[in-house]
Amino acid sequence: MTDIQANIDSIRQDFPILETQVYKHPLVYLDNAATTQKPRQVIEKIEEGYRRQNANVHRGVHFLSQMATEAHEDARRCVASFLNSSSEREIIFTRGTTESINLVAFSFGEKFVSEGDEIIVTEMEHHSNIVPWQMLCQRKGAVLKVVPFNDRGELDLQVLSSLLGQRTRLVAVAHVSNTLGTVNPVAEIIRTCHEAGVPVLVDGAQSVPHQTIDVQVLDADFYVFSGHKVYGPTGIGVLYGKEKWLEQMPPYQGGGEMIATVSFEKTTYNELPYKFEAGTPDFIGSTALAEAIRYVQRIGMDNIRRYESDLLQYATRQLMQIDGMRIFGQAGNKESVISMQVGKIHPYDMGTLLDKLGIALRTGHHCAEPVMRHFGIESTLRASFALYNTKAEVDYLVEGIRKVRNLFE
Repeated sequence: MTDIQANIDSIRQDFPILETQVYKHPLVYLDNAATTQKPRQVIEKIEEGYRRQNANVHRGVHFLSQMATEAHEDARRCVASFLNSSSEREIIFTRGTTESINLVAFSFGEKFVSEGDEIIVTEMEHHSNIVPWQMLCQRKGAVLKVVPFNDRGELDLQVLSSLLGQRTRLVAVAHVSNTLGTVNPVAEIIRTCHEAGVPVLVDGAQSVPHQTIDVQVLDADFYVFSGHKVYGPTGIGVLYGKEKWLEQMPPYQGGGEMIATVSFEKTTYNELPYKFEAGTPDFIGSTALAEAIRYVQRIGMDNIRRYESDLLQYATRQLMQIDGMRIFGQAGNKESVISMQVGKIHPYDMGTLLDKLGIALRTGHHCAEPVMRHFGIESTLRASFALYNTKAEVDYLVEGIRKVRNLFE
């Protein structure tokens, strides 16, 4: 376990990109909700994979293939332990959160959703946890229902309870909102849904980098996340699913590896988890993801959460001292994201000018247009924090916003 504050300089040295100069200013990277930077340990693991054990997995008897297969399956075991899954059979490697959700929407939907059935999502979801369910509803003639949130950014759980019914087939909810930073009470949501006999998919893209996740304690039916948001590479993600559901669900894609036998008359499918992993997997990405997981585990997820919570509170206090500042999302339980507008300055203009000072933020609707419509706006400026960010960077951000505001005035 690493005390982040006491070791922040050495932690930052693990991330080579933080040495970058942007327009002759040191990079201040505050776009971590979009993707996190990668420590040298992860970068070196990717290089090592291609240099020393690059061979297709599961299909070769030769030495390199055996090495690559063992590393890939060890990565699966690492993820299973990280999420406290009861078995690595419940860990499916995908390209990311989006593909994981699409896999469930297609496969679970094919098996369990019929015309007139209902899927429930929330008003604060990322598009990737809305559109796949809309597509499912269009295919099946099902109905999409929505749980609203209040102006603080907190879900109305009474509405959720009222929406649950005999035709509800699944509830899909973000653990943490990528725009509001709200930490939803997913354990309570899951209990409520299970009492009504309804399974729950949790979008963990914004929670996995910031807190300990125990899928057995949560009792989640499905839990999904992306490697690139937890200091790992792009193009690799995870679907955790309870074995009882995955066993019943048909394959998502066809091809090599997901089969047991193939003839022109009939194909039989492989066992879990391979039934859902058609084709050559990203075996380099999976081992690099495992390295990223080991990296945050060495620091300690509880340490990360405490450090980032302190940083978020400090940033919120400092930003609220700026004239004209409006922060969207004031939930009592919040993580690592501040979405804002400053006076009448368009977020794009603010973000562009802050970039000239070396400050990297996100502008736009953040793939959450329903959230923007809730507040009657089109976009926000979003700062999102990671374990390598500092209060000095927050101070520089505040100074930069004041400079831009004064320029417009």
